This record gives sequence, structure tokens and C-alpha cells, in this order.
Amino acid sequence: MYLEHFGLNEPPFRITPVTVFFFSGANRGEILDALIYSLSEAEGIIKVSGEVGSGKTMLCRMLLERLPKHVETIYLANPSLSREEMLYAIADALGLSIDGKRVGIIMHSIQNKLEEKAREGKRIVVLVDEAHAMPLDTLEELRLLYNLQVGNAKLLQIILFGQPELNAKLDQPNMRQLKDRIVHHFHMQPLSRNTLENYLMFRMRAAGYRGPDIFSPNAIKLIADTSNGLMRRINILADKSLLAAFVEDTHNIEARHVQAAMRDSEIKPARSLPDKKLLMGGAAGALLLMGLTAWWLLDKPPASLQQATSTSSGQAQDRPPAHTSAQPSPAIAAQPDNAPAPAISGKINQAAVTTSLASPPQPAANNLPPAATPASIASVSPATGKSSLYEQRLVAGKQLLEQKKAVASIQLFFNEEIKRERIEGFLRRAEGLGKLSEIYLLPAKFGGKDGLRVLYGAYPSINAARNAINELPPRYQETFTVSVYAF
Repeated sequence: MYLEHFGLNEPPFRITPVTVFFFSGANRGEILDALIYSLSEAEGIIKVSGEVGSGKTMLCRMLLERLPKHVETIYLANPSLSREEMLYAIADALGLSIDGKRVGIIMHSIQNKLEEKAREGKRIVVLVDEAHAMPLDTLEELRLLYNLQVGNAKLLQIILFGQPELNAKLDQPNMRQLKDRIVHHFHMQPLSRNTLENYLMFRMRAAGYRGPDIFSPNAIKLIADTSNGLMRRINILADKSLLAAFVEDTHNIEARHVQAAMRDSEIKPARSLPDKKLLMGGAAGALLLMGLTAWWLLDKPPASLQQATSTSSGQAQDRPPAHTSAQPSPAIAAQPDNAPAPAISGKINQAAVTTSLASPPQPAANNLPPAATPASIASVSPATGKSSLYEQRLVAGKQLLEQKKAVASIQLFFNEEIKRERIEGFLRRAEGLGKLSEIYLLPAKFGGKDGLRVLYGAYPSINAARNAINELPPRYQETFTVSVYAF
């Protein structure tokens, strides 16, 4: 109805997955590239989790399009299959005649067919959508299928796409054998407010729009608050907002249009009611926030905060711990937040752009100094009279965001759990290399867990950060799979 009004070739915000509208921001591009690499080069079961409407099915469709020709896929769209029904579905997808045959015969036929595919140089991948709804017996049967191999090579690879409930299902004691075989875990992050603006205009331009940006800051804020960053909700609200603007005969999307879309869709901000544990956690978080506030104001950390941040121990090492979030291999190509990027040459191929919840950046000079020096920002420990490197670089990261001068940084790695001792070891080696002032630590959330991003440098543009990748210390280039992190 509004296509001609906005100069569109097709609806930009349909909720049916259409791969031309795939948005690589908010870690989608990184996950897609990591999946392609893992399926081409590695073994093991892979898990991709995300909230309802976060774009898991779209990612699955993109994977089906992007996989190399030697990789053949079996897509299980209906997870509510019994053990026998799943075997029938896989056998049918492999072109086997299975009518009236017993389960044992079907299993043997599947193995023979997989061995035949392996001799032809083919890889077979089973993609399970909505895996959180799959019965436990069926998941266990998948594990048995994964165990099939010829020599040292597995005959089958498996990717599980599911909501966070899948994690709870895999935590059950009788699922530990399957969980132990999952070698990569990816969580699809919701879109931040900064990323949301890029997403909305990316979809508009992919649908043929050629005009200026049309979503006002207030409209973007309201969509972000109402959708909680979930793509399906964003698409519904944006589509109906365009319709409301069309009815008004205006080309600018304002907050009132989003409010009309909310009323029409009966969508309210997605906030769940807290239970007792969440309320206790909220109270603890409030106390911690008060402690942090005192820390910033008095430049002296409270003892409780020091104890709270000293959470884990382990041998310090440059490479992130093996159990942290999997990241794309250096061989993986990735895309920036808002548009396809040209290839980048160098030892580390392309850097994927992720986004943060920080405020929009302002222009800055090409040569940005470090946000702060250890001497000026360090908190002082009453026990030793010295601040830890960890605390110094946390404060440096906070000041980097507050100054709003840098547009991007280089992400060396991230941890889904805060392992302070290991980070301290990394920072000591960075100090030895004379690079400590270039390291920034940013607290982050990964699937509801408190984690940490480790960044290098501050740059006035995404391209400047990309170009700086090849100037990283050789040790970092050899050790880390880096990406560009946009503030």
C-alpha cells in the first residue's frame, strides 16, 4: 500500500525470512562466517541460541545459501519428531528407500549412504531449527548419528538452532554426553539502539528506497524500547509505522507513528515480571552500582568491589580460554554492521563489525590518543597502594565511551565469563610490549552472563580501525582472531 509513497520495490519489513534482507550487524555476520568455516574445516556439534524473533531462521536460510558446493544439508524444520521419525526424515533426505524397514536397518542404510558421500568428498550437515522443542530421545539419537565415522573423519555434522531453553535442556544430567560434543556455542545478540538505526535503513534501501534517513531519533528509541532489540518485533513496528506515515501523507517516521503501530499490533515493551531470584539479583546489582558510583567519585574502590571482581583464577595466557564464546577463524570473512564491506587483505582477513550500547560517536582527529593514562585513572588499592592493571583498563574503557571521540576499536577477543586473573596476565604482557595504554576493557552481556570485551586502540572511523589491523603487534596478529568493534 505504501510502496509507491516511499519509492520502494517491495515491502522492507516482512517477517518471512528473505535472504536479501539479511543484516550482518549485532554479531549476525560474525556467526554466519564462523558457521561456514566450522562446517568446512572443523568437527563437532554447533549450537546457535537466541530469543524468539532474534533472526535464527534467517541465519539458517543464509547458511543454506552460503555453504560450499561440497557441503550438502538436511534441514529439519519440524523439531517435534520422535526418534524414529527423525531417522525416516534423514533417510528420505539422503534419497534412501525406507518403506516398511525396521529402525536398525534404516540406521545401517544411513551409515552406508554417509560413507558413500564421504568417498565422494561430500560433507553432510543436519540443520535442526527450533531445537529447544526436540524431545530428549530424539536429541540423543542425533548424538548417536554424530558418532558415525570412517577412520578419523566424522560422517555427519549437526547444527542446533534454538531458544535459550535449549541451554537448560542440555544442562540436564542425561544430556551431558551430547553437551560435551558441542564444540561451538553462538548467541544471537539483540539489536542495540545504535545498531537499530542502521538496521532500519539497511532494510529500506534493500527494498529500493533512495532518500534520506526517515526514522527520527524518538521513533528509533521507542522501537528499541518496545522491541527489546528483537528483529521480528522491530519489523512489525517498522512496517506499521510506515503505513501510519503514509496515511498522514508524510515521509518522516515520528514517535506518534510508532505509537500507532504499537496500538495496532498490541505490542507493549517486552518486560517480564521479576521473580524472587531476579529481585534479589536486582538488589545486589543496585548495591554494586552504588559501589561503582563511589569508586568513580572517590577514585578509590570499596573493599567489597575488590572482592566481587576477584572472581576467577587460572594460568594467564594470551589466547582466550577454550570455553569462551567461539569466534571466527582468521580464514573467515565477515561483514560490517550496515553494509557489505570490501575484502581486506592481510594476515587477518576481514574484520567483522559489531556494535555496542554506547552513545553515537562524534568526529575526531585521525590520531586519537589513549582515552586516559594509568596514572590519571587508576584506582588505588588500600592494601598495596597500587591499582591493578585490570582496574586501570576498565576505567580507561569507561572513559573511552564517555569521551565520545572514538568511532571504533579493534576487538582482540571477548570472554563470556570474567576471568580476572587471566586478563591480568594478558595485561602484564601488554605492559611488557609497551602496549598497555592501547588496551581497553569493556564489560558486556553475553546471553545474560557478565562478560568482558578486550579492545585495542581508538580510531576515528571503522575504515581506520580496519586499516590498523595490519599494524597490530605480530604477537596479537598470530594469536587472536580480531574484529572491528564500532561504538
